[in-house]
Amino acid sequence: MVRVGARARPDDRGQAAVELALALPLVVMLLAGLVQLVVVARDQLAVEVAARDGARAAAVAAAPAAAADRAAHTAIALRPISVATSVGGDTVTVTVTYVNPTDAPLIGRVVGDVELRASVTMAREPP
Repeated sequence: MVRVGARARPDDRGQAAVELALALPLVVMLLAGLVQLVVVARDQLAVEVAARDGARAAAVAAAPAAAADRAAHTAIALRPISVATSVGGDTVTVTVTYVNPTDAPLIGRVVGDVELRASVTMAREPP
């Protein structure tokens, strides 16, 4: 018995699998991008810690550049970092630079390496 006004329903089997197959690459790219963003944020915080420790050590040292370099390298495990020290009158400024390799699959080709930099200025104290 056929009802009046009822439409024949096409065969929908497999539709969800096709939609998943179409959307999955986009979801994976977004997830990889999010992971890389978290890694860059973590490394930026580490660079800031190194700059702060370097500036603190340089502010009280007789040889600020050597003290800042040693303290910054001791503070974090990221390598290679570049430590620049600038002494100006009664302040010392330490700048730490690190190039973060973007190594998440597919994202690295799109974004490239990210240069992270932090600079901290502190008042010099007599040694």
